[in-house]
Amino acid sequence: MAERPVALTPPPGGYAEWLAELKTRIHTAQQRATLAVNRELVLLYWQIGRDILQRQEREGWGAKVIERLAHDLRVAFPEMKGFSPRNMKYMRAFAQAWPEAEFVQQAAALLPWGHNLVLLDRLPGPKTRRWYAAQALEHNWSRNVLVMHIENRLLERSGAAVTNFEARLPAPQSDLARESLKDPYRFDFLGLSEEAHERDIETALVRHVTEFLLELGAGFAFVGRQVLLNVGGDEFFIDLLFYHLKLRCYVVIELKAGAFKPEHLGQLGFYLTAVDRQVKDERDNPTIGLLLCKSKNKVVAEYALGDRGQPMGIAEYRLLESLPAELQTSLPSIEQIESELGDL
Repeated sequence: MAERPVALTPPPGGYAEWLAELKTRIHTAQQRATLAVNRELVLLYWQIGRDILQRQEREGWGAKVIERLAHDLRVAFPEMKGFSPRNMKYMRAFAQAWPEAEFVQQAAALLPWGHNLVLLDRLPGPKTRRWYAAQALEHNWSRNVLVMHIENRLLERSGAAVTNFEARLPAPQSDLARESLKDPYRFDFLGLSEEAHERDIETALVRHVTEFLLELGAGFAFVGRQVLLNVGGDEFFIDLLFYHLKLRCYVVIELKAGAFKPEHLGQLGFYLTAVDRQVKDERDNPTIGLLLCKSKNKVVAEYALGDRGQPMGIAEYRLLESLPAELQTSLPSIEQIESELGDL
């Protein structure tokens, strides 16, 4: 029976705010319920996998027991889709990868099962798996974003840029600033050849700003391109300006299509001074500069940064850096992974 429409009268004062608060509470409760269900499911899978491991080791049961168990559990619980032989083998591998219950409860069980399978399939050992699991939790990555960061070797590139942050920023901020920068940055999504000019790269980055923000990492917010600065009546333009929400500071990014030269830092330093005096709020931290160049001599970069009083970093970028053909063919596509995980 259809619900009769209710004749609405004007709401009393404060009703809209109260309704908004209730909606927020309901959404939060729904999210907590979903997370609780996911946590219990992942813990159950780990316990089943651990039991399989222990019984195979203690009783000498062979691999066939997994197929028998999968069949019997599907008969007993026909409404549950997670008891395929393939997923049971993943449970065993999951328990084998994480033998300590404490880590599973505190980290792995907070990630969806599909995320855990990506960590198992695509990463070689516990150290890298722990790092990517922590990043996925902290930044709320989807499975596709997790796959992308693994394929792009985010761990190896994070915190690798040459900087002077340790000497120019207080310890907590310098650590976060250093970890926020990579080397090299990968701009494969631009589809540009190595011969592209600075303005070509800059225009393409703005056109693909969503992908660019993913490559920059969590915390970056786009402010503008070719941002005008008027200094003493002369006009200057910053290539790209961002704001980092965690560092609470502006980040000036300058692009150079060629190799790094020490004089590039003079221009970057000028922009940092101008932004600090004209743009940043008194509550903001000092502006950080990032110079992106096609190549750099690491020793020259370290020397050039040595006497700079402003926080700066130097990193390379890669326009086209495809995987070798033989490796590409051995890796499943995101669509294949989603299709397989959907069958679990």
